Amino acid sequence: MEIAMLNEIRFQQDFEATALPAITKCRREDYMAPAQSDWDGHPLADLQGTLHVVSYDVELFHDLAIPGASSNNHGAVLISHGFSEFAAKYEEMVWYFLLAGFSVCILEHRGHGYSARDVADDEIVYIDTWRRYVADLAKCANTIARPLAGNKPLMLFAHSMGGGIAAAMLERYPNVVDKAVLSSPMIEANMHVPNWLAALACGVGCDTGHGKSMAPGQHGFSPVIDMKDHQGACMQRLEWAKKLRMANTHYQTSAAANEWVRQALRIARAVQSPKMCERIETPILLFQAGNDHWVRNSAEDRFVKLVGKHGGSIRMIRVPGSVHEIFTMPNAVMAPYLEEIFTYLQSEEPVTVLA
Repeated sequence: MEIAMLNEIRFQQDFEATALPAITKCRREDYMAPAQSDWDGHPLADLQGTLHVVSYDVELFHDLAIPGASSNNHGAVLISHGFSEFAAKYEEMVWYFLLAGFSVCILEHRGHGYSARDVADDEIVYIDTWRRYVADLAKCANTIARPLAGNKPLMLFAHSMGGGIAAAMLERYPNVVDKAVLSSPMIEANMHVPNWLAALACGVGCDTGHGKSMAPGQHGFSPVIDMKDHQGACMQRLEWAKKLRMANTHYQTSAAANEWVRQALRIARAVQSPKMCERIETPILLFQAGNDHWVRNSAEDRFVKLVGKHGGSIRMIRVPGSVHEIFTMPNAVMAPYLEEIFTYLQSEEPVTVLA
């Protein structure tokens, strides 16, 4: 297959004229009841609301006869998004996965997008326990994504916070997916202060009844793109994502609650436990951004070493100079990134991605 990337100079025009109409024709929405228990059978608190899931069927996409698209069905990809993100932000990636012959399923994690929220302020991200994120993702994999794949493989693409959730899932639900791609995974978040200080400050907030309040140093939604976090990224892609956020209050989550910070620190310890790393059976391809301000690359290095030490199949590709969101980089960086992903996830046909 030969996949041509969208023109990055006129990205929005190309996306809206070419990709968006096509993916819309094979899109469906579902609402999933949250998981009631974790992997050990321990019950999770009974919270109100459902979780929003968006799916794209590659068989319907084939009917559109898009030039350059694979004619094969290679299975399905479950996407686990990052902190404060939402399904629509991944529509460019959905386009490329469909072109490569994969159906796509995106779970909007609790507190994000159109999924249930447990705080009154839509700009704050709150979760009561990291275990809920993991159990919900596993339930989505088993009940929605796996049926979408049919008798074909189910793959995983997980970014940032979604990558940390995915790593914990792979440790606790062996073989829930067949292969996994972790892109700048939050094995350990960069809190920009020592972890002990973040744990102390946010822990005090949680213990005094302010677990749902905005954590120290966090701020509400702003339409301004802070370029210090995006040096070298494709400005047109950043502007497109900003436009989505500005147009929809469901997409304006931006600040962590005190409890979210506490749970982020707890999942980091859980994921890096040697005993849990040795349980991973799913092959993993991990991408590390060379210029990442949001997760600790040293933790990714440690995770790769621990999984490999115990016989796990894991390989890391470092993308020098890339920002945290590798899929927002210019085409010259994204094309080899996509080519590596598609070649890793299927071996039935050669892949070329044209920048």
